[in-house]
Amino acid sequence: MKNATRLAAGGILLVLAWQTPGAAQTIRVGYQNEPDPSHVAIVDGLYEKATGGKIEWRKFDSGASVITALASNAIDIGYAGSSPLAAGVTRGAPIEAFLVAGLIGKAEGLVVRNGSGINDVKDLVGKKVATPFVSTAHYSLLYVLKHDGVDATKVNILNLQPPEIAAAFVRGDVDAAYVWDPVLAKAKESGKVLIDSAEVAKLGGPTFVAWITRKDYAAAHPDVLKAFTRVTLETYAHFRKDPDDYKAGTANAKKIADFNGAKVEEIFEEVDGAYYPLADEQASNALLGKGTADAIAATAAFLKEQKKVDELLPNYAGSITAEFVKAAEPASH
Repeated sequence: MKNATRLAAGGILLVLAWQTPGAAQTIRVGYQNEPDPSHVAIVDGLYEKATGGKIEWRKFDSGASVITALASNAIDIGYAGSSPLAAGVTRGAPIEAFLVAGLIGKAEGLVVRNGSGINDVKDLVGKKVATPFVSTAHYSLLYVLKHDGVDATKVNILNLQPPEIAAAFVRGDVDAAYVWDPVLAKAKESGKVLIDSAEVAKLGGPTFVAWITRKDYAAAHPDVLKAFTRVTLETYAHFRKDPDDYKAGTANAKKIADFNGAKVEEIFEEVDGAYYPLADEQASNALLGKGTADAIAATAAFLKEQKKVDELLPNYAGSITAEFVKAAEPASH
């Protein structure tokens, strides 16, 4: 989930034009190309209706790219996972998560290529394993290696972005990859999932994705974030209430597939690979009340142990805010 030209190499950048009296202002929102219920709202122009502005799209490949763009003021709102968020906050980026976009489950996993001879995590020693560095997938890979007693330095871990992973997997240039949908779904055509992020969470290494903004932007444009949050929560509520409305043959599945360039028959499984918290869950102590800050702190501590960050913050309470979830109209259940 990198920098506006290179940064534009992978998820998607949504630019909302927010209109204020006497002046039009562009709201730049970067997010990734992972199938998500909110993509229906994007295709239907609901974010435009909520903000009264114009929308532009650009793609980001990884959360690390999005965090870099946020920190450098290239975008105002971004979609990134818990690992790049933890790394960014720890390194001093003035950002905060204002909405949990999903608790990662089976939509992200460690897939091994058929014929690679890998049947267990311990079999990864000496093998080429691709993942986007500092992503949630990278974090989960390192976590499961540690959990299973495998020295990560004995695994040839390659830093590749999802489109590069898709090509390398097909060519047989890598033996395995820890990556997310839709690339994960493509890799499964010639491989098998050894472990997914839902299982890694049960081992004690949960991951999530979040909508994040700069603190100065949040202070200056609260109405933008309220509208953005409200539309997003409404899409999550609809998916939770009527998941069948996203299965193959539905209009929603086609919209998401067309938007992401994915196979329509795989959309439901990919969207269903994460858990989308509703407004009351978002504001609860388990998530934006406190739990998300605790999860970011634990992720940062693990990244320090893995020498991915240098020093930890005294606490991570400033890395989240429930203000906009509480201010948004409650999503209907």
